[in-house]
Amino acid sequence: MRSYLDCTPCFVRQALDAVRKATGDVAVHERVMRRVLAELARFSFEQPPPVMGCCIHRIIREQTGNADPYREAKAASNRLALKLAGELESKVGGAANGFQRALRLALAANVIDLGAKAAGDVDEAAVKAELVRALTAPLDAAAVGRLRSALDAAESVLYLTDNAGEIVFDRLLIERLAPRRVTVGVRGAPVINDATMEDAEAVGLTDLAEVITNGSATPGTVLSECPPEFRRCFERADVVISKGQGNYETLSTERRPGLFFLLRAKCLVLARDLGCEMGDLVVREAGAD
Repeated sequence: MRSYLDCTPCFVRQALDAVRKATGDVAVHERVMRRVLAELARFSFEQPPPVMGCCIHRIIREQTGNADPYREAKAASNRLALKLAGELESKVGGAANGFQRALRLALAANVIDLGAKAAGDVDEAAVKAELVRALTAPLDAAAVGRLRSALDAAESVLYLTDNAGEIVFDRLLIERLAPRRVTVGVRGAPVINDATMEDAEAVGLTDLAEVITNGSATPGTVLSECPPEFRRCFERADVVISKGQGNYETLSTERRPGLFFLLRAKCLVLARDLGCEMGDLVVREAGAD
């Protein structure tokens, strides 16, 4: 997915939010914003938004020396999600349609996204309300059926995660996919509140399935930036589940069989690209209209 002019205010807001988390030095804030605006002036909008996101957070790391401004926020998101999952797991585990309920919760948990929101917008009440709503929200039954059929036939699954906190609900879904055949992909380095190996360990994903990194600090999956072993896993997996907005933006032009996108439409640009409404829960097979 390419970037659009409508992405511009989001880039600027994200940069300002992140640098304020990284340091309280107003002079550094100004220096970072001037550099970000200069890079944005040169940015090709043919590239997906996470490419600019990677540039923004590289500048912030260089200017502040803070490699992970969102570390505390990620840890808080993980704790919140573990608490909510404990409260909601009974709604999944005892149900005859446990796969679909776990899928709905994993989709809804995509709301835990500090890149698509102003800093501080993620709170317990908002997340819990979204999770509860998801249990009865509209969902494309045909797309879910294609995903289920592909998973039933698959010997290997690559599950690409998105955000910290959200990965707790990814774990609930992975538990229903025969975890021994699942490889979980996380970011190779901290960027925004995207899940890293540290987060996977914190929520028990590493005890459930093999977890690998994509070797990149881009808030998405740019295959050309990923190490050969990750690309081989991507190419060889029978099914690839691509979770979240950043992964969709960077992989939406891929046409490999068995690639499915799972996300919640959190911005108008993304909703327009997907042909859905803001807030919709989306299951989309690569190449499907």
